[in-house]
Amino acid sequence: MPVLAAIMWFAHPAPLDMPRAEAYLVTEGNGTMRLEDRYDELDLWTANAVLGRWTDDDGRVLELSKLVYAPPRFDDVSSTRTRYAADLVRIERDDEFVRDEAISMLSPVDMPDDEPKSPRQKPRGFRSVLYYQGTNESAVVCAFLPEKSKVWYLATWTLAEGDLLSERLVDFEEDFLGRWDEIVEGVLVSERGADDEADRRRARREGRRRAGGKKERRDRRESEVARERELLRADVRHSVTNYPNWHVAEAEEFSVIDDLPPSESFVATLTNELAVMRRRYAEVVPSPIDGSNVLAVARIFKSRDEYLDALEINDVEGMEWSGAYWSPQRRELVAYMPPGGGVELLKTIRHEAFHQYLSYATSMISASPWLNEGYAQYFEDEDNADWGVEVDLDAVAEMLVAVMAMDYKAFYDGTPEARRLKYKIAWSIAYFLEKGAPEVRFAPFKDVKKNYVAALLRHHDMFRATAEAFGNKETMEKFVAEWKKYWKDM
Repeated sequence: MPVLAAIMWFAHPAPLDMPRAEAYLVTEGNGTMRLEDRYDELDLWTANAVLGRWTDDDGRVLELSKLVYAPPRFDDVSSTRTRYAADLVRIERDDEFVRDEAISMLSPVDMPDDEPKSPRQKPRGFRSVLYYQGTNESAVVCAFLPEKSKVWYLATWTLAEGDLLSERLVDFEEDFLGRWDEIVEGVLVSERGADDEADRRRARREGRRRAGGKKERRDRRESEVARERELLRADVRHSVTNYPNWHVAEAEEFSVIDDLPPSESFVATLTNELAVMRRRYAEVVPSPIDGSNVLAVARIFKSRDEYLDALEINDVEGMEWSGAYWSPQRRELVAYMPPGGGVELLKTIRHEAFHQYLSYATSMISASPWLNEGYAQYFEDEDNADWGVEVDLDAVAEMLVAVMAMDYKAFYDGTPEARRLKYKIAWSIAYFLEKGAPEVRFAPFKDVKKNYVAALLRHHDMFRATAEAFGNKETMEKFVAEWKKYWKDM
């Protein structure tokens, strides 16, 4: 099998980054609070332009993009997906300046100052083929316009150490350009029977311009809120649509993408469990934020090696020890199928999905580790009251207030045994709030979680939120005493 064909069919599809998001808390005219995610427009553009990325065992990386829309005109501009989509401008086939600008943003190497070069003999089936090589010999950078296409494509092939560019250019023309029709038919799902999204967006844009009046503006705002979730869902689907071994499972509130074997029944269990757990999270730790525009995204790899590769590709540091993680910047929960199978993974997902829920419930404002980590552990198994470590309750009670005043640096600091104890203390606080606190006379702690979230949204300060949640020193002292009594009686 030729080198490039092997990459497209049998090598490793690399995950495409989800755009980085920044949270804004928006209050509607009727008092409703919503989380509005805004994204770097270059991230949004890149995520939609790139059709797929493949690597081989020697480290070569092939990335294929479709140059449909012009890149953002200004740097560091953030926007919602809806507003960004409304202002997209199509790249005209003969607009060389905008085409080259798009290529410069996608190329893994610096663009040459001189004009792109055409091959000595243009491959069959193409109107134009252009190489943007300059003096670069570490990657093939080729833009091409198929005869049957209205738009340009860009293929960049980053080479392995020791590769000769002259030899790889021959491979590229024979095995990639020479088999383009085969690749479109065999690999690029998004290119087969695709509608002209640009025309649809243009029609919607014209419709918005003609809309006027208060009711129309309100209806348009409600439509934008609903559309934001659907555009995110479409981007999630796009990130794996050209990877034959990846699958998408969707429900109203979430999208799950995975490359698990087709015989694996875990995904159906997970999708059902996620719906149940998200309702349970909201019941236990309620938020005043309307989450109807939120989409919970989970990515499940079939192996730990793939999971670790994704950490490296996405520059995620310090998580090599983990079995899953929640990325608030990328708005994505990432995990892999562990040796213990679906039961073990489901336990991990329950933990990480709470972090995901709480991030949205607090408008991505960092919540205290005693609540965030404590409830994440609690939801792993609500009925499990086993500490799992030997503890001296009197000594732990002395630590309780200090743990509740910790930030993440302090919470994660220390030896593995010290961290394990702090996690268990956080879990014990959550467990007591759910199981023991409701039985305390006059229910003095019933509003702790509600008050905490409200204070966090007001002050953006986890320490003030904890202080306001308990109200005063006497209430905190009573909490420690009741916590100690509860666990001694267990």
